[in-house]
Amino acid sequence: MKKYLLTLAMAVALSASAQELTLPTFTQYLADNEFVISPAYAGIGDYIKIRANGLTQWVGIDDAPDTQTLVGDGRLGQKSGVGALLYNDKNGNTRQMGARISFAHHLTLDATEDRYLSFGLSYNLNQFRLDTSNFDTDGDGIPDNSDPSITDDRAVTNHNFDVGMLLRMGNFFASVNASNILNKELNVFAINEPNKLRNYYLYTGYRYKKNIRSDWEWEPSVFYQIFESDKRSSTDINMKVRYWDFEDYYWAGISYRFLNDQFLDPLNVGPMVGLKKGAFYFAYSYQVILNEIQLYSSGTHMITVGIDIFQGLSNCRCTMR
Repeated sequence: MKKYLLTLAMAVALSASAQELTLPTFTQYLADNEFVISPAYAGIGDYIKIRANGLTQWVGIDDAPDTQTLVGDGRLGQKSGVGALLYNDKNGNTRQMGARISFAHHLTLDATEDRYLSFGLSYNLNQFRLDTSNFDTDGDGIPDNSDPSITDDRAVTNHNFDVGMLLRMGNFFASVNASNILNKELNVFAINEPNKLRNYYLYTGYRYKKNIRSDWEWEPSVFYQIFESDKRSSTDINMKVRYWDFEDYYWAGISYRFLNDQFLDPLNVGPMVGLKKGAFYFAYSYQVILNEIQLYSSGTHMITVGIDIFQGLSNCRCTMR
């Protein structure tokens, strides 16, 4: 029975993730990497920011989801920013590879009060592929499955767009984003697959210091995501604490993720730590799985490394973070 539940849980997860043709959202954005969820963050800093991220879910389970991303964004003049993202996602016998190119425009509403409004647009190229090489277990060259039509790898490419808006007012921030705003073609793999890929994000938080001279900073934040096709939604409640050492800092935090109809039954919860030393950035997070899969997995791990180069690309006040 336990094996059946595990297989069912994995099948649901694989189906949902694979058919949406999108980058799996976990806690990457909390590792100084908000650009992965919103194009409006492109070019916020006065430097080129590069982040590489590795996410391994359900450690201990064969063919569990594994995702790598490489992200870079930078300032373009005084009011604009550009960015790019590459990702590779392996999930059982499915593969996703994709790229995202983004442009953002930043408006200063009130420089003295640090009020800024940003708009972003991304073009997405995603490829989903079903790898049938593991289906042939007896070596006869024919996939061992009940569907004789599956004789080779199947792939589909999706072109899409994201739009986003970011408001910053002093230490408060809020971004609203729509991802994969175009419908996709049906009947690629199955007639019942959803053609609406749109999902919506809200990410908001506040950075609090007791006073301007304090070395400590607290940052509570909330990330809300909802899918248009089936109305399923989830929320992350996060808390980060930073200790500043001049321009360097060290931070620790915790994230609590749940489906919105199951607040007291979280999907996962776990700690995060990180540091920024000079131009170098490093972060690690560990998520404890709190459903049936915890009997078979030691959890989910994520590592982010990065570097900031070409400091001083812009002297606009809105690049200060």
